[in-house]
Amino acid sequence: MNPQASKVGGKQRQALRAETKKYSAMLGAHIAKTRKSLGFTQKELADRLGVSQQAVFAYEIGDRRIPVFAIDKIAKIFGITIEALLSCSTPTPGRKRRLSPRAIRHAERLQALSKSNQRFVVKIIDSLEGRGGRQTY
Repeated sequence: MNPQASKVGGKQRQALRAETKKYSAMLGAHIAKTRKSLGFTQKELADRLGVSQQAVFAYEIGDRRIPVFAIDKIAKIFGITIEALLSCSTPTPGRKRRLSPRAIRHAERLQALSKSNQRFVVKIIDSLEGRGGRQTY
């Protein structure tokens, strides 16, 4: 192998590594910004991804490459396309106020109940809020 070609190949690899590191940091900053705008903590995002909070931190500062499975999950969690996530474009605003993970779990539990039990739970919530009104589900 030509020593000159080896030097060129090494420089190209270094340039590629530097570019990859730069993109990882940019993508991580975009994920952090989007996560914060949607009201997620690093811990909440980590729990939904099935990784540690430290892994999310490392993704956000660009110290760790984000696995492909996580990119797909993050896009779904954020409600944006993979393309929007990877291009670091500003996501289109969805709901102004998102439900917390805890509220989502409660809503899922409520949906699992029978209709009569759902009405009973809603009556309890309404009475606690001081509303006597009735909502139909």
